[in-house]
Amino acid sequence: PELTYRSLGRTGVQVSELCLGCMLFGSSTNEDTAIKMTLRALDSGINFIDTANVYNVGISEEIVGKALAKSGSRDKVILATKFWGMMGDDPNDRGNSRRHLIEQCEASLKRLGTDWIDLYQIHRPSSDIPIDETLRALDDLVTAGKVRYIGTSTFAAWEIMESLWVSKELGLNRVVTEQPPYHLLDRRIEREVVPM
Repeated sequence: PELTYRSLGRTGVQVSELCLGCMLFGSSTNEDTAIKMTLRALDSGINFIDTANVYNVGISEEIVGKALAKSGSRDKVILATKFWGMMGDDPNDRGNSRRHLIEQCEASLKRLGTDWIDLYQIHRPSSDIPIDETLRALDDLVTAGKVRYIGTSTFAAWEIMESLWVSKELGLNRVVTEQPPYHLLDRRIEREVVPM
């Protein structure tokens, strides 16, 4: 069957309804297999790839970068990655602070072998970091052209609304997507996130 495409959140960017998730690249999915999977996905029309800095401590991003270089189709791919998780032994090597976020964006760009990230997502909320610090840093990355859109992952409805409100109040780029856990055994988002 032919793939269909839909808007990425409130944006005009069209993404395939199927997204290639790369969490296991570099662990149970070795590099060679992962590259073959990525090339097959791209050949079938999937144009949306999702990874994160913490997936096998950067190895997933490196493999995705190699696959995109091999395919020569970076300009056609909507590439998503995330930040938040522990990336080293220092207490500042995790979280949603400006310091960690900007360091991890630069590291992800290098690992992915690209000049920009299409969708940069806050992997988890951090109650110890004011959301305005995170959103200001993300807005700076959008302004610098390193990130095109921003999103959240596993945020509660009130946390998404707080992000939208802070962005409006401060005149910042707003989050355009939420990536929640959702399957037959975890349908929590149906209570508040989906209606919101």
